[in-house]
Amino acid sequence: MGKLVAINHLTLDGVMQAPGRPDEDERGGFAHGGWAIPDNDEVMFEAMGKAMATGGPLLLGRRTYEALYDFWPKQTANPYTDALNRTRKHVVSTRLREPLPWENSTLIAGDVAAAVARLKDESDADVRVLGSGELLRSLMPHGLIDRHVLMIHPLVLGTGIRLFPAEGSTTQLTLSDSVTTTKGVVIATYEVRADFA
Repeated sequence: MGKLVAINHLTLDGVMQAPGRPDEDERGGFAHGGWAIPDNDEVMFEAMGKAMATGGPLLLGRRTYEALYDFWPKQTANPYTDALNRTRKHVVSTRLREPLPWENSTLIAGDVAAAVARLKDESDADVRVLGSGELLRSLMPHGLIDRHVLMIHPLVLGTGIRLFPAEGSTTQLTLSDSVTTTKGVVIATYEVRADFA
Protein backbone atom coordinates (compact mmCIF):
# COMPACT_ATOMS: atom_id res chain seq x y z
CA MET A 1 0.00 0.00 0.00
CA GLY A 2 1.35 3.40 -0.97
CA LYS A 3 1.09 6.70 0.85
CA LEU A 4 -0.44 9.79 -0.72
CA VAL A 5 2.22 12.52 -0.83
CA ALA A 6 1.19 16.08 -1.69
CA ILE A 7 4.05 18.20 -3.08
CA ASN A 8 3.45 21.93 -3.28
CA HIS A 9 5.00 25.38 -3.37
CA LEU A 10 3.48 27.74 -0.77
CA THR A 11 4.00 31.34 0.24
CA LEU A 12 4.29 32.17 3.94
CA ASP A 13 0.61 33.10 3.91
CA GLY A 14 -0.33 29.73 2.39
CA VAL A 15 -0.95 30.73 -1.23
CA MET A 16 -0.32 27.93 -3.74
CA GLN A 17 -1.89 29.51 -6.83
CA ALA A 18 0.20 29.75 -10.02
CA PRO A 19 3.75 29.29 -8.74
CA GLY A 20 5.20 28.40 -12.15
CA ARG A 21 4.09 30.85 -14.85
CA PRO A 22 2.57 34.35 -15.04
CA ASP A 23 -0.47 33.01 -16.96
CA GLU A 24 -0.72 29.67 -15.14
CA ASP A 25 -3.88 30.40 -13.15
CA GLU A 26 -5.48 33.84 -13.23
CA ARG A 27 -8.69 32.88 -11.43
CA GLY A 28 -10.01 35.63 -9.19
CA GLY A 29 -7.85 38.18 -11.00
CA PHE A 30 -4.66 36.67 -9.56
CA ALA A 31 -1.78 38.74 -10.93
CA HIS A 32 1.24 37.16 -9.19
CA GLY A 33 1.73 34.05 -11.34
CA GLY A 34 5.26 32.69 -11.50
CA TRP A 35 6.14 33.79 -7.96
CA ALA A 36 8.13 30.61 -7.13
CA ILE A 37 10.54 30.68 -10.09
CA PRO A 38 13.03 33.24 -8.68
CA ASP A 39 13.63 30.92 -5.70
CA ASN A 40 14.74 27.87 -7.71
CA ASP A 41 18.21 26.56 -6.90
CA GLU A 42 20.14 23.28 -6.83
CA VAL A 43 18.97 22.47 -3.29
CA MET A 44 15.34 22.68 -4.41
CA PHE A 45 15.98 20.60 -7.55
CA GLU A 46 17.65 17.93 -5.43
CA ALA A 47 14.78 17.91 -2.91
CA MET A 48 12.20 17.70 -5.70
CA GLY A 49 14.11 14.85 -7.29
CA LYS A 50 14.07 13.01 -3.97
CA ALA A 51 10.34 13.60 -3.51
CA MET A 52 9.63 12.36 -7.04
CA ALA A 53 12.03 9.39 -6.94
CA THR A 54 9.60 6.80 -5.58
CA GLY A 55 8.54 5.78 -9.07
CA GLY A 56 4.92 5.60 -8.03
CA PRO A 57 1.98 7.06 -9.94
CA LEU A 58 0.93 10.68 -10.10
CA LEU A 59 -2.53 11.84 -9.06
CA LEU A 60 -3.47 15.15 -10.67
CA GLY A 61 -6.37 17.51 -10.90
CA ARG A 62 -7.42 18.60 -14.39
CA ARG A 63 -5.88 22.07 -14.25
CA THR A 64 -2.47 20.74 -13.09
CA TYR A 65 -2.58 17.88 -15.61
CA GLU A 66 -3.23 20.28 -18.49
CA ALA A 67 -0.47 22.66 -17.33
CA LEU A 68 2.07 19.84 -17.05
CA TYR A 69 1.02 18.33 -20.39
CA ASP A 70 1.29 21.73 -22.06
CA PHE A 71 4.91 22.05 -20.95
CA TRP A 72 6.78 18.82 -20.26
CA PRO A 73 6.28 16.67 -23.38
CA LYS A 74 7.75 19.54 -25.44
CA GLN A 75 10.99 19.68 -23.41
CA THR A 76 14.07 17.85 -24.63
CA ALA A 77 17.51 16.99 -23.27
CA ASN A 78 16.44 16.64 -19.65
CA PRO A 79 15.68 13.60 -17.48
CA TYR A 80 12.26 14.86 -16.35
CA THR A 81 10.37 14.63 -19.66
CA ASP A 82 11.01 10.94 -20.19
CA ALA A 83 10.29 10.14 -16.55
CA LEU A 84 6.99 12.07 -16.62
CA ASN A 85 5.97 10.49 -19.91
CA ARG A 86 6.56 6.98 -18.51
CA THR A 87 4.88 7.67 -15.16
CA ARG A 88 1.31 6.45 -14.71
CA LYS A 89 -0.90 9.53 -14.34
CA HIS A 90 -4.38 9.38 -12.74
CA VAL A 91 -6.40 12.49 -13.54
CA VAL A 92 -9.47 13.67 -11.64
CA SER A 93 -11.84 15.61 -13.87
CA THR A 94 -15.50 16.04 -14.69
CA ARG A 95 -14.63 17.83 -17.96
CA LEU A 96 -12.02 15.62 -19.62
CA ARG A 97 -12.89 12.47 -21.57
CA GLU A 98 -10.77 9.45 -22.42
CA PRO A 99 -8.56 8.85 -24.19
CA LEU A 100 -6.43 11.49 -22.47
CA PRO A 101 -3.72 13.04 -24.67
CA TRP A 102 -0.65 12.37 -22.50
CA GLU A 103 0.63 8.80 -22.60
CA ASN A 104 0.02 6.63 -19.52
CA SER A 105 -2.90 8.81 -18.37
CA THR A 106 -6.15 7.45 -16.92
CA LEU A 107 -9.27 9.39 -16.01
CA ILE A 108 -10.81 9.16 -12.53
CA ALA A 109 -14.48 10.11 -12.39
CA GLY A 110 -17.32 9.36 -10.02
CA ASP A 111 -16.53 8.82 -6.32
CA VAL A 112 -13.07 10.38 -6.20
CA ALA A 113 -12.37 9.61 -2.54
CA ALA A 114 -13.15 5.91 -3.04
CA ALA A 115 -11.06 5.80 -6.23
CA VAL A 116 -8.08 7.45 -4.50
CA ALA A 117 -8.35 5.06 -1.54
CA ARG A 118 -8.26 2.14 -4.01
CA LEU A 119 -5.31 3.66 -5.84
CA LYS A 120 -3.36 3.90 -2.57
CA ASP A 121 -4.28 0.32 -1.64
CA GLU A 122 -3.21 -1.05 -5.02
CA SER A 123 0.03 0.93 -5.32
CA ASP A 124 3.40 -0.57 -4.40
CA ALA A 125 4.92 2.93 -4.16
CA ASP A 126 3.83 6.34 -2.95
CA VAL A 127 1.18 8.16 -4.97
CA ARG A 128 2.40 11.71 -5.58
CA VAL A 129 0.21 14.77 -6.07
CA LEU A 130 1.68 17.91 -7.64
CA GLY A 131 -0.27 21.15 -7.27
CA SER A 132 -3.92 20.14 -7.69
CA GLY A 133 -5.26 22.32 -4.88
CA GLU A 134 -8.95 21.66 -5.51
CA LEU A 135 -8.31 17.93 -5.54
CA LEU A 136 -6.27 18.04 -2.32
CA ARG A 137 -8.88 20.12 -0.53
CA SER A 138 -11.53 17.56 -1.55
CA LEU A 139 -9.39 14.69 -0.16
CA MET A 140 -8.49 16.31 3.18
CA PRO A 141 -11.83 15.62 4.92
CA HIS A 142 -11.46 11.91 4.03
CA GLY A 143 -8.03 11.59 5.66
CA LEU A 144 -6.44 10.37 2.42
CA ILE A 145 -3.32 12.55 2.48
CA ASP A 146 -0.44 10.94 4.37
CA ARG A 147 2.39 13.41 3.80
CA HIS A 148 2.89 17.01 2.70
CA VAL A 149 6.17 18.14 1.12
CA LEU A 150 5.87 21.91 1.28
CA MET A 151 8.32 24.31 -0.34
CA ILE A 152 7.60 27.37 1.79
CA HIS A 153 8.85 30.52 0.06
CA PRO A 154 9.86 33.69 1.95
CA LEU A 155 7.06 35.65 0.34
CA VAL A 156 3.68 37.02 1.40
CA LEU A 157 1.22 37.71 -1.41
CA GLY A 158 -1.87 38.59 0.61
CA THR A 159 -4.15 37.22 -2.07
CA GLY A 160 -4.61 33.99 -3.98
CA ILE A 161 -5.92 30.47 -3.54
CA ARG A 162 -4.54 28.76 -0.46
CA LEU A 163 -3.79 25.09 0.09
CA PHE A 164 -5.54 24.86 3.43
CA PRO A 165 -9.06 26.35 3.39
CA ALA A 166 -10.15 28.69 6.17
CA GLU A 167 -13.18 26.48 6.83
CA GLY A 168 -11.17 23.25 6.87
CA SER A 169 -10.95 20.70 9.65
CA THR A 170 -8.17 20.63 12.23
CA THR A 171 -5.22 18.56 11.05
CA GLN A 172 -2.17 17.71 13.14
CA LEU A 173 1.14 17.25 11.36
CA THR A 174 4.54 15.97 12.47
CA LEU A 175 7.70 17.40 10.90
CA SER A 176 9.81 14.51 9.59
CA ASP A 177 12.41 16.40 7.52
CA SER A 178 13.41 19.92 6.57
CA VAL A 179 16.04 21.66 4.52
CA THR A 180 16.57 25.32 3.70
CA THR A 181 17.64 26.34 0.20
CA THR A 182 20.16 29.02 -0.68
CA LYS A 183 17.22 31.32 -1.51
CA GLY A 184 15.58 30.89 1.91
CA VAL A 185 12.88 28.42 0.88
CA VAL A 186 12.14 25.96 3.67
CA ILE A 187 11.35 22.53 2.26
CA ALA A 188 9.41 20.87 5.05
CA THR A 189 8.11 17.31 5.03
CA TYR A 190 5.15 16.75 7.31
CA GLU A 191 3.50 13.43 8.16
CA VAL A 192 -0.25 13.74 8.69
CA ARG A 193 -1.05 12.28 12.07
CA ALA A 194 -3.75 9.61 12.22
CA ASP A 195 -5.55 11.38 15.05
CA PHE A 196 -6.66 14.37 12.97
CA ALA A 197 -10.16 15.65 13.62
